[in-house]
Amino acid sequence: MKGHSMIKILSLTLLTAASVVTGGCRADETKDISTPHILILMSDNHSWNHLGCYGDQILKTPNIDKLSEQGIRFTNAYCSAPSCSPARASMLTGQDIWRLEEAANLWGGFPSHFEVYTEMLEEAGYLVGFEGKGWGPGDYEASGRSRNPAGDRYNSFEEFYNEKEKGQPFCYWYSSRDPHRPYKREGWKKAGIDPDEIQVPPYLPDVDDVKQDIGDYYAEIQNFDRDVASYLQLLKEMGQLENTLIIVCSDNGWQMPRGLANLYDFGTRIPLIISMPGRYKEGRVIDDFVSLNDFAPTFLELAGIPIPEEMNARSFVNILESEKEGIVDQSRSFIVTARERHAFVRQNGTGYGARSYRTNDFLYIRNYNPESWPAGDPPLYGDVDAHMMHYPSLTKMYMMKNREVEGVEELFDLGFGKRPAEELYDLTTDPYQMNNVAHSGGYEEVRAMLSDKLTDYLMAQGDPRELGGEMKWLGAPYYADKDKTPQPSEASQRELNLEEEYSYIDK
Repeated sequence: MKGHSMIKILSLTLLTAASVVTGGCRADETKDISTPHILILMSDNHSWNHLGCYGDQILKTPNIDKLSEQGIRFTNAYCSAPSCSPARASMLTGQDIWRLEEAANLWGGFPSHFEVYTEMLEEAGYLVGFEGKGWGPGDYEASGRSRNPAGDRYNSFEEFYNEKEKGQPFCYWYSSRDPHRPYKREGWKKAGIDPDEIQVPPYLPDVDDVKQDIGDYYAEIQNFDRDVASYLQLLKEMGQLENTLIIVCSDNGWQMPRGLANLYDFGTRIPLIISMPGRYKEGRVIDDFVSLNDFAPTFLELAGIPIPEEMNARSFVNILESEKEGIVDQSRSFIVTARERHAFVRQNGTGYGARSYRTNDFLYIRNYNPESWPAGDPPLYGDVDAHMMHYPSLTKMYMMKNREVEGVEELFDLGFGKRPAEELYDLTTDPYQMNNVAHSGGYEEVRAMLSDKLTDYLMAQGDPRELGGEMKWLGAPYYADKDKTPQPSEASQRELNLEEEYSYIDK
């Protein structure tokens, strides 16, 4: 079940003044603090371009759009991996996923010897907490941790704030479940969204089922926008709006073919808006490449805490403090992303290793397992949600049912088929990354250059895929046993001629 706890708890907050103070949550009169408060408002599986302020003409996200006007909007923000657990682990540690052992996987562990910024802030006097997902899904206790690496869990921001000492800085992470699948069916109706107006990206079929599926996804983003409004109102009533670095972001891209679990932009590129108008010039648009990984060193620098050497991410405080727009830091001209095991969707839990090197003009991808299915073994193709075909997923169902139909067949192959060892996309002519030119005439020099740059980066940053070291994520435990013997829904069995149960474990 997905929760909208803040909407329920704070439904009256937007309607009544001073409800927080009179309800028992005290306002903090301290205005000058040496270090800022930090509030992260994170959506779940939400691509960068699906907000009004990023140009979406259908979505209604007035609260996030206004925050963008008052803050800084990043156009080239990415996650380290297009998968919830590793993306969040990288954010907490400030390190790429190949440095995090089994934390490179979904539903894995999170070794306790990796430092996380939450505990470092806590040791420096911050009150730290989270609500919702935090790090996960996975089993942190199996790795020797006593609590979620995100910190102590709270039921609401009010509960958290009431533990704050006067003048004490805080770091709070609201980790929403929106717009994670399964979507509420026909949510687009209640949200007032007309599916006929939705522009379907060309890597998906332009049909009613897909439009309605996107409409349901949009409806949940609009729910998240209302969550953001609730938190901003609370900050205002607490007297902390001016003192708080407010971050709106996602953990990775949307749950569509070529989205989640893929190194295309639709899996790795995220919205990122940061606002603290009293401290940083507002209304700016930044084109530098930044990552969720950069949060850790950025927060530590803002708090005056030395950044550990093992953090290979970089603080972007210099960008926040600059008054420039566009490109601020010339060295931020690329981003590297990675994937290992997402869901348990290949025999015996085999993953799919890949790395990418993204610049303004090109996306280069190296697939280490071209013999494997990147979308998971057929017939379930479980790295495309719904991973076990156990709940409705209109786009996936339509594409699987019509995979041999003209106009769908090529798109099915792009989203579900096997891929070569190298992919290269010319983003100036192919922004949707559909035409692989890795071995096309005229691109050999670019392909070789980007391949070398990727190799150099991976070797410098200790990737065992390139150095030949131990890859501790291979064969690591997967802590959701039910995924190992998927049972498709009756509708999926009927419409796709699937069996009642499959097994990914050799007997």
